[in-house]
Amino acid sequence: MPRVNADTLRAYVRDIYTAHGLSAEAAETLAEVQVWADLRGIGSHGVSRVATYLGLVEKGLVNLDPAITVDSSRPGVALVDADRAPGPVALTIAADEAIRRARENGVAWVAVRETVHTGAIGYYTNRIAEEGLVGIGMVAGMPNMGYTGAAGASVATSPLSIAVPGTGKYPTPLLDMATAVIALGKIAQAKKSGTPLPDNAAMTEDGTVTTDPELATIPLPMSGPKGSGMSLMFELLTSVLVGAPILTPYHREGNKKHRQNASILALDPTAFGDEFTFGGSVDNAIEVIHGLPKAPGVDAVLVPGDRGARSEANLLADGIELRPALWDELAAAATAKGVAVPETRG
Repeated sequence: MPRVNADTLRAYVRDIYTAHGLSAEAAETLAEVQVWADLRGIGSHGVSRVATYLGLVEKGLVNLDPAITVDSSRPGVALVDADRAPGPVALTIAADEAIRRARENGVAWVAVRETVHTGAIGYYTNRIAEEGLVGIGMVAGMPNMGYTGAAGASVATSPLSIAVPGTGKYPTPLLDMATAVIALGKIAQAKKSGTPLPDNAAMTEDGTVTTDPELATIPLPMSGPKGSGMSLMFELLTSVLVGAPILTPYHREGNKKHRQNASILALDPTAFGDEFTFGGSVDNAIEVIHGLPKAPGVDAVLVPGDRGARSEANLLADGIELRPALWDELAAAATAKGVAVPETRG
Protein backbone atom coordinates (compact mmCIF):
# COMPACT_ATOMS: atom_id res chain seq x y z
CA MET A 1 0.00 0.00 0.00
CA PRO A 2 1.15 3.59 -0.53
CA ARG A 3 3.26 4.91 2.34
CA VAL A 4 3.96 8.60 2.83
CA ASN A 5 5.98 10.70 5.24
CA ALA A 6 3.82 12.48 7.86
CA ASP A 7 5.12 15.95 6.96
CA THR A 8 4.50 15.30 3.27
CA LEU A 9 0.98 14.05 3.95
CA ARG A 10 0.23 17.04 6.18
CA ALA A 11 1.34 19.51 3.50
CA TYR A 12 -0.58 17.58 0.81
CA VAL A 13 -3.84 17.59 2.77
CA ARG A 14 -3.36 21.27 3.64
CA ASP A 15 -2.95 22.13 -0.04
CA ILE A 16 -6.06 20.15 -0.97
CA TYR A 17 -8.10 22.08 1.57
CA THR A 18 -6.81 25.50 0.51
CA ALA A 19 -7.46 24.63 -3.14
CA HIS A 20 -11.06 23.86 -2.21
CA GLY A 21 -11.61 27.24 -0.57
CA LEU A 22 -10.53 26.92 3.07
CA SER A 23 -8.31 29.61 4.55
CA ALA A 24 -4.62 28.84 4.99
CA GLU A 25 -5.03 28.75 8.77
CA ALA A 26 -8.07 26.45 8.70
CA ALA A 27 -6.42 24.13 6.17
CA GLU A 28 -3.27 23.93 8.29
CA THR A 29 -5.27 23.07 11.40
CA LEU A 30 -7.41 20.41 9.71
CA ALA A 31 -4.34 18.76 8.18
CA GLU A 32 -2.54 18.81 11.53
CA VAL A 33 -5.43 17.21 13.43
CA GLN A 34 -6.17 14.57 10.79
CA VAL A 35 -2.57 13.48 10.29
CA TRP A 36 -2.16 13.34 14.10
CA ALA A 37 -5.11 10.93 14.18
CA ASP A 38 -3.50 8.72 11.53
CA LEU A 39 -0.20 8.74 13.40
CA ARG A 40 -1.99 7.67 16.56
CA GLY A 41 -3.69 4.79 14.77
CA ILE A 42 -7.13 6.47 14.63
CA GLY A 43 -7.61 6.09 10.91
CA SER A 44 -11.36 6.63 11.18
CA HIS A 45 -10.63 10.29 12.04
CA GLY A 46 -7.54 10.75 9.90
CA VAL A 47 -7.16 11.82 6.28
CA SER A 48 -9.95 9.41 5.40
CA ARG A 49 -12.16 12.31 6.56
CA VAL A 50 -10.92 14.69 3.86
CA ALA A 51 -13.76 13.71 1.53
CA THR A 52 -16.25 14.22 4.38
CA TYR A 53 -15.01 17.75 5.04
CA LEU A 54 -14.97 18.62 1.35
CA GLY A 55 -18.55 17.36 1.15
CA LEU A 56 -19.53 19.66 4.03
CA VAL A 57 -17.88 22.54 2.19
CA GLU A 58 -19.64 21.69 -1.07
CA LYS A 59 -23.02 21.57 0.67
CA GLY A 60 -22.41 24.93 2.33
CA LEU A 61 -22.45 23.40 5.81
CA VAL A 62 -18.96 24.74 6.63
CA ASN A 63 -18.56 28.49 6.91
CA LEU A 64 -15.38 29.33 4.99
CA ASP A 65 -15.25 32.81 6.52
CA PRO A 66 -16.56 32.36 10.07
CA ALA A 67 -16.83 35.21 12.55
CA ILE A 68 -15.58 33.23 15.55
CA THR A 69 -16.09 34.97 18.90
CA VAL A 70 -14.92 34.20 22.43
CA ASP A 71 -17.18 35.55 25.17
CA SER A 72 -16.81 35.24 28.93
CA SER A 73 -18.91 36.23 31.94
CA ARG A 74 -16.63 34.64 34.57
CA PRO A 75 -12.82 34.19 34.67
CA GLY A 76 -12.93 30.39 34.52
CA VAL A 77 -15.59 30.08 31.83
CA ALA A 78 -15.72 31.02 28.16
CA LEU A 79 -17.92 30.37 25.14
CA VAL A 80 -16.50 29.99 21.65
CA ASP A 81 -19.21 30.71 19.10
CA ALA A 82 -17.79 28.91 16.09
CA ASP A 83 -20.18 30.28 13.47
CA ARG A 84 -19.98 26.86 11.76
CA ALA A 85 -16.21 26.93 11.45
CA PRO A 86 -14.49 23.56 10.90
CA GLY A 87 -14.43 21.63 14.16
CA PRO A 88 -10.64 21.40 14.48
CA VAL A 89 -10.38 25.18 14.13
CA ALA A 90 -12.99 25.87 16.81
CA LEU A 91 -11.74 23.25 19.25
CA THR A 92 -8.10 24.29 18.91
CA ILE A 93 -9.16 27.82 19.82
CA ALA A 94 -11.13 26.42 22.76
CA ALA A 95 -8.22 24.29 23.98
CA ASP A 96 -5.83 27.22 23.87
CA GLU A 97 -8.36 29.44 25.64
CA ALA A 98 -8.82 26.77 28.32
CA ILE A 99 -5.05 26.57 28.82
CA ARG A 100 -4.76 30.32 29.27
CA ARG A 101 -7.66 30.56 31.70
CA ALA A 102 -6.61 27.49 33.72
CA ARG A 103 -3.16 28.97 34.25
CA GLU A 104 -4.80 32.09 35.70
CA ASN A 105 -7.67 30.50 37.62
CA GLY A 106 -6.63 26.90 38.26
CA VAL A 107 -9.48 25.52 36.18
CA ALA A 108 -11.35 26.51 33.02
CA TRP A 109 -14.42 25.29 31.13
CA VAL A 110 -14.66 26.45 27.53
CA ALA A 111 -17.76 25.58 25.54
CA VAL A 112 -17.95 25.48 21.74
CA ARG A 113 -21.25 26.28 20.05
CA GLU A 114 -22.29 25.60 16.46
CA THR A 115 -19.34 23.91 14.80
CA VAL A 116 -19.09 20.92 12.46
CA HIS A 117 -17.28 17.60 12.76
CA THR A 118 -14.65 18.06 15.47
CA GLY A 119 -12.19 15.33 14.51
CA ALA A 120 -10.19 13.26 17.01
CA ILE A 121 -10.99 14.84 20.36
CA GLY A 122 -7.86 13.35 21.88
CA TYR A 123 -5.82 15.87 19.89
CA TYR A 124 -7.19 18.76 21.94
CA THR A 125 -6.85 17.14 25.37
CA ASN A 126 -3.34 16.03 24.46
CA ARG A 127 -2.57 19.61 23.44
CA ILE A 128 -3.62 20.69 26.93
CA ALA A 129 -1.58 17.95 28.62
CA GLU A 130 1.51 19.00 26.67
CA GLU A 131 1.24 22.29 28.60
CA GLY A 132 1.33 20.45 31.92
CA LEU A 133 -2.44 20.65 32.50
CA VAL A 134 -5.15 18.02 32.73
CA GLY A 135 -7.37 18.11 29.65
CA ILE A 136 -10.94 16.83 29.40
CA GLY A 137 -13.15 17.06 26.34
CA MET A 138 -16.61 15.94 25.28
CA VAL A 139 -18.60 16.41 22.09
CA ALA A 140 -22.28 16.17 21.15
CA GLY A 141 -23.56 15.82 17.62
CA MET A 142 -26.31 14.57 15.38
CA PRO A 143 -28.16 11.40 16.42
CA ASN A 144 -26.38 8.50 14.76
CA MET A 145 -26.30 5.88 17.53
CA GLY A 146 -28.92 3.73 19.16
CA TYR A 147 -30.34 4.54 22.59
CA THR A 148 -31.10 1.59 24.85
CA GLY A 149 -34.76 0.67 24.50
CA ALA A 150 -35.35 2.88 21.43
CA ALA A 151 -35.47 1.96 17.75
CA GLY A 152 -33.25 3.73 15.22
CA ALA A 153 -30.67 6.48 15.58
CA SER A 154 -31.52 8.36 18.77
CA VAL A 155 -28.39 9.97 20.24
CA ALA A 156 -24.85 10.73 19.05
CA THR A 157 -21.70 8.62 19.30
CA SER A 158 -20.47 11.37 21.59
CA PRO A 159 -16.77 11.02 22.45
CA LEU A 160 -14.94 11.63 25.71
CA SER A 161 -11.23 12.28 26.09
CA ILE A 162 -9.03 12.76 29.16
CA ALA A 163 -5.31 13.48 29.05
CA VAL A 164 -3.17 13.66 32.19
CA PRO A 165 0.41 15.00 32.16
CA GLY A 166 3.27 13.12 33.73
CA THR A 167 6.91 14.15 33.72
CA GLY A 168 7.55 13.03 30.14
CA LYS A 169 9.20 9.79 31.25
CA TYR A 170 6.27 7.88 29.74
CA PRO A 171 3.78 8.73 27.00
CA THR A 172 0.92 10.91 28.22
CA PRO A 173 -1.99 8.84 29.56
CA LEU A 174 -4.64 9.67 26.98
CA LEU A 175 -8.14 8.25 26.94
CA ASP A 176 -10.06 8.85 23.71
CA MET A 177 -13.30 6.90 23.44
CA ALA A 178 -16.68 7.05 21.83
CA THR A 179 -19.86 6.17 23.66
CA ALA A 180 -20.55 3.65 20.90
CA VAL A 181 -19.17 0.13 20.58
CA ILE A 182 -17.70 1.15 17.23
CA ALA A 183 -17.25 4.50 15.48
CA LEU A 184 -19.13 5.30 12.28
CA GLY A 185 -15.77 5.87 10.62
CA LYS A 186 -14.76 2.32 11.42
CA ILE A 187 -17.99 0.99 9.96
CA ALA A 188 -17.16 2.91 6.78
CA GLN A 189 -13.64 1.48 6.79
CA ALA A 190 -15.01 -2.05 7.27
CA LYS A 191 -17.39 -1.50 4.37
CA LYS A 192 -14.55 -0.45 2.08
CA SER A 193 -12.38 -3.40 3.12
CA GLY A 194 -15.18 -5.97 3.33
CA THR A 195 -14.32 -6.80 6.94
CA PRO A 196 -17.15 -8.10 9.18
CA LEU A 197 -18.02 -5.97 12.18
CA PRO A 198 -17.72 -7.22 15.78
CA ASP A 199 -20.78 -8.85 17.32
CA ASN A 200 -23.37 -6.50 18.86
CA ALA A 201 -21.62 -3.39 17.54
CA ALA A 202 -24.11 -2.06 15.00
CA MET A 203 -27.60 -2.38 13.60
CA THR A 204 -29.59 -1.66 10.47
CA GLU A 205 -32.06 1.21 10.04
CA ASP A 206 -34.90 -0.98 11.33
CA GLY A 207 -32.97 -1.95 14.47
CA THR A 208 -31.71 -5.38 13.43
CA VAL A 209 -28.29 -6.14 14.91
CA THR A 210 -25.80 -7.09 12.18
CA THR A 211 -22.10 -7.76 11.56
CA ASP A 212 -22.43 -6.95 7.84
CA PRO A 213 -20.86 -3.52 7.19
CA GLU A 214 -22.93 -3.23 3.98
CA LEU A 215 -26.12 -3.29 6.05
CA ALA A 216 -24.96 -1.59 9.23
CA THR A 217 -25.89 2.08 9.54
CA ILE A 218 -26.28 2.69 13.29
CA PRO A 219 -23.65 1.92 15.96
CA LEU A 220 -24.89 0.49 19.24
CA PRO A 221 -24.07 2.20 22.56
CA MET A 222 -21.16 0.91 24.59
CA SER A 223 -22.42 -1.21 27.51
CA GLY A 224 -26.03 -0.49 26.60
CA PRO A 225 -27.60 2.05 28.96
CA LYS A 226 -24.19 3.24 30.17
CA GLY A 227 -23.10 4.37 26.71
CA SER A 228 -26.44 5.87 25.73
CA GLY A 229 -26.72 7.58 29.12
CA MET A 230 -23.28 9.14 28.73
CA SER A 231 -24.20 10.43 25.28
CA LEU A 232 -27.33 12.09 26.66
CA MET A 233 -25.34 13.69 29.48
CA PHE A 234 -22.79 15.04 27.01
CA GLU A 235 -25.64 16.61 25.05
CA LEU A 236 -26.80 18.32 28.25
CA LEU A 237 -23.27 19.47 29.16
CA THR A 238 -22.49 20.86 25.72
CA SER A 239 -25.45 21.67 23.49
CA VAL A 240 -28.11 22.40 26.10
CA LEU A 241 -25.62 24.26 28.28
CA VAL A 242 -25.00 26.89 25.59
CA GLY A 243 -28.55 27.16 24.31
CA ALA A 244 -27.94 25.17 21.13
CA PRO A 245 -29.73 21.84 21.68
CA ILE A 246 -29.37 19.19 19.01
CA LEU A 247 -31.49 16.23 20.15
CA THR A 248 -34.71 18.12 20.87
CA PRO A 249 -35.07 19.92 17.49
CA TYR A 250 -33.84 16.79 15.70
CA HIS A 251 -36.56 14.55 17.13
CA ARG A 252 -39.35 17.11 17.53
CA GLU A 253 -38.89 19.18 14.40
CA GLY A 254 -36.86 16.95 12.11
CA ASN A 255 -33.97 19.45 12.03
CA LYS A 256 -31.20 17.26 10.60
CA LYS A 257 -28.75 19.96 9.57
CA HIS A 258 -25.26 18.79 10.52
CA ARG A 259 -23.89 20.50 13.63
CA GLN A 260 -21.86 19.75 16.73
CA ASN A 261 -21.12 21.34 20.11
CA ALA A 262 -18.33 20.63 22.58
CA SER A 263 -16.92 21.35 26.01
CA ILE A 264 -13.21 21.55 26.75
CA LEU A 265 -11.90 21.62 30.32
CA ALA A 266 -8.40 22.33 31.59
CA LEU A 267 -7.12 21.90 35.14
CA ASP A 268 -3.81 23.08 36.57
CA PRO A 269 -2.57 20.45 39.06
CA THR A 270 -0.52 23.08 40.89
CA ALA A 271 -3.78 24.70 41.98
CA PHE A 272 -3.94 21.96 44.62
CA GLY A 273 -0.60 23.00 46.10
CA ASP A 274 3.08 22.34 45.54
CA GLU A 275 3.53 19.89 48.40
CA PHE A 276 3.67 16.96 45.98
CA THR A 277 4.85 16.45 42.43
CA PHE A 278 1.80 15.55 40.40
CA GLY A 279 3.72 14.42 37.34
CA GLY A 280 5.92 12.10 39.37
CA SER A 281 2.86 10.55 41.01
CA VAL A 282 1.31 10.01 37.58
CA ASP A 283 4.52 8.25 36.51
CA ASN A 284 4.33 6.03 39.59
CA ALA A 285 0.76 5.02 38.74
CA ILE A 286 1.80 4.19 35.17
CA GLU A 287 4.66 2.05 36.47
CA VAL A 288 2.28 0.18 38.77
CA ILE A 289 -0.12 -0.59 35.91
CA HIS A 290 2.70 -1.64 33.59
CA GLY A 291 4.03 -3.90 36.33
CA LEU A 292 0.79 -5.75 37.03
CA PRO A 293 0.84 -9.54 36.51
CA LYS A 294 -0.07 -10.29 32.90
CA ALA A 295 -3.04 -12.48 32.08
CA PRO A 296 -2.38 -15.55 29.90
CA GLY A 297 -1.58 -14.62 26.31
CA VAL A 298 -1.03 -10.93 27.09
CA ASP A 299 2.31 -9.39 26.09
CA ALA A 300 1.99 -6.17 28.07
CA VAL A 301 -0.43 -4.39 30.39
CA LEU A 302 -1.08 -0.98 28.83
CA VAL A 303 -2.19 2.46 29.95
CA PRO A 304 -4.59 4.50 27.77
CA GLY A 305 -2.47 6.20 25.13
CA ASP A 306 0.29 3.57 25.03
CA ARG A 307 -0.86 2.11 21.72
CA GLY A 308 -1.27 5.54 20.16
CA ALA A 309 2.17 6.68 21.30
CA ARG A 310 3.76 3.50 19.94
CA SER A 311 1.92 3.90 16.64
CA GLU A 312 3.04 7.53 16.38
CA ALA A 313 6.69 6.66 16.98
CA ASN A 314 6.62 3.89 14.39
CA LEU A 315 4.78 5.86 11.71
CA LEU A 316 6.93 8.95 12.14
CA ALA A 317 9.88 6.72 11.36
CA ASP A 318 8.35 4.53 8.64
CA GLY A 319 5.67 6.75 7.08
CA ILE A 320 1.88 6.46 7.17
CA GLU A 321 0.39 3.61 5.17
CA LEU A 322 -2.85 4.41 3.35
CA ARG A 323 -5.29 2.15 1.53
CA PRO A 324 -4.93 2.46 -2.27
CA ALA A 325 -8.60 3.50 -2.53
CA LEU A 326 -8.05 6.29 -0.02
CA TRP A 327 -4.90 7.46 -1.78
CA ASP A 328 -6.83 7.54 -5.07
CA GLU A 329 -9.62 9.50 -3.36
CA LEU A 330 -7.12 12.10 -2.13
CA ALA A 331 -5.51 12.24 -5.57
CA ALA A 332 -8.87 12.89 -7.23
CA ALA A 333 -9.57 15.78 -4.83
CA ALA A 334 -6.08 17.15 -5.49
CA THR A 335 -5.96 16.91 -9.27
CA ALA A 336 -9.46 18.39 -9.55
CA LYS A 337 -7.95 21.63 -8.23
CA GLY A 338 -4.47 21.38 -9.74
CA VAL A 339 -2.70 20.22 -6.58
CA ALA A 340 0.36 18.07 -7.24
CA VAL A 341 0.21 14.51 -5.92
CA PRO A 342 3.37 13.64 -3.95
CA GLU A 343 5.47 10.55 -4.49
CA THR A 344 4.85 7.58 -2.21
CA ARG A 345 6.78 4.55 -1.07
CA GLY A 346 5.27 1.16 -1.83
